[in-house]
Amino acid sequence: MTGADPGGTGPAEAAGPRPATTPQRLDAILDHPQLAAVAGALCIAFSGIFVRWSGVSPSTAAVFRCLYALPLLAILAWLEGRRYGPLQRRTIWFSLVAGCFFAADLTFWAHSIEAVGAGLATVLGNLQVVVVGIAAWALYGERPRRSILVALPIVIAGVALIAGLVGANPYGSDPVLGVVAGLVTAFAYAGYLIVVRRGQRDIRRLAGPLFWSTLATTIASAIAGVVVGDFDPVPRFPGTISLVVLALTAQVAGYLLINVSLPRLPSVVTSLLLLIQPVVTVFLAMVLLGEAPSPFQLLGVGLVMAGLAVAVLPFGRLRGARVLTAN
Repeated sequence: MTGADPGGTGPAEAAGPRPATTPQRLDAILDHPQLAAVAGALCIAFSGIFVRWSGVSPSTAAVFRCLYALPLLAILAWLEGRRYGPLQRRTIWFSLVAGCFFAADLTFWAHSIEAVGAGLATVLGNLQVVVVGIAAWALYGERPRRSILVALPIVIAGVALIAGLVGANPYGSDPVLGVVAGLVTAFAYAGYLIVVRRGQRDIRRLAGPLFWSTLATTIASAIAGVVVGDFDPVPRFPGTISLVVLALTAQVAGYLLINVSLPRLPSVVTSLLLLIQPVVTVFLAMVLLGEAPSPFQLLGVGLVMAGLAVAVLPFGRLRGARVLTAN
């Protein structure tokens, strides 16, 4: 996971009064969505680091990242069900479909990490910001914002630099393959986001949909790994420790914190979070993993992030707000 906005944006059901048994810790999180969002983004920023430290194959990393998260998610989903009642079947089915997209996302992202490093692979995965806008245009006739069309050539130039098409000695065992896998990751994650947003109507329900999508991801990743032949059913120690930490930090804490916070934050804050997470991962990969992207690849990272900023930040509204302030 690579992106940071898997929460639903559909109309929420009426929340109603909270029962006397409302968990006070959840209420505390809801009262501080900015801190929760930052904490969630930082949890997810470490995902690529733990995948590299685990030393396992892409399919194995995808399976056990989710498998180790399932028991805790099941408990949280049960508690959530006691509070709000059972999930609608529609939400469950959409969550299962979304989990299949997420399996492709995690698997291709891990392949991208192997080929071009955790930092650059995470930047490429966040191209879903642009992909979602284009996919909505193709599927639902929703004309993309002009900012996305402006961002597209900037992002393409950045991707070309990350692939090592310009300059000598690019970082990674196969930068071109890493970029291709990263682009597939972005498309798969865009599919996950589109399905989740169409299926999740109640923003109060976080653990339940995440449990069902994580279950589907586990099964789909295992099947794909068996077919491809890179799935290891018994990952070796100490790689198992990295996978357990990855499951608890990114798959459980990271996504729950972000899902609970983003629907309660202004769009500008949400957009900034989407930009902060991959930048943090690039820095962590350079410090903790010794990754050394070439100057041209780092320039490519800058162009990609600039393109994403153009695509997601509401510059028109910000400019209007400055004019009103000046007057």
